[in-house]
Amino acid sequence: MKRNLVAAASAAVCLAGSGVAQAADLMVGVYAHDVTFIGEAIGSGAAGREDGIDLHLGLRSEPIEALWGDPQAHAFVSINSENTSNFIAAGLSWPIGVTDRLYIRPGLGLAYTDGEAGLPPVNEPGLTPDEVARRLELYNTRIDFGSQVLFQPELSLGYEFTERFAAELSWVHISNAQIFHQGKNQGLDEAGVRLIYSF
Repeated sequence: MKRNLVAAASAAVCLAGSGVAQAADLMVGVYAHDVTFIGEAIGSGAAGREDGIDLHLGLRSEPIEALWGDPQAHAFVSINSENTSNFIAAGLSWPIGVTDRLYIRPGLGLAYTDGEAGLPPVNEPGLTPDEVARRLELYNTRIDFGSQVLFQPELSLGYEFTERFAAELSWVHISNAQIFHQGKNQGLDEAGVRLIYSF
């Protein structure tokens, strides 16, 4: 599954950048996986069930002047060190200058995860004790996204050190928002740092 995600992410990165020649930024990030402090503050439904560190690798396009606010398209892959919920995402983000070097960047996209989407119920009649234990372990250690297609909002605070290098404190969220699925809507919040290299 990881290979499929990496292949799909590579294709998405190329589409988002309209080809490597038009890509503006390379993004490499390290994130804490399934953090709960952000979700608790904003009510995002973060699960707090999965562990590990996530590696992000992706591209941003040149600003798209035909769209409001001149957003940049982005595409990236997120690979979890514990091989739980990996995902690919693509969307748009809008850099908003605060000072000459400091900026904030809200974004919104779509994601596809190989995480769980429809865990079996623990209280189903007729289950053996071993099966109950197996399902309970899944319930306690895996996020149930409800859908493998998800929304991907994000928010970053960035600083440009030079014309080519910047760093961003970044929050990324994925969940179905009760649109792609009705019922389970456990989400994943990631918080971390990404480095930006501008071509």
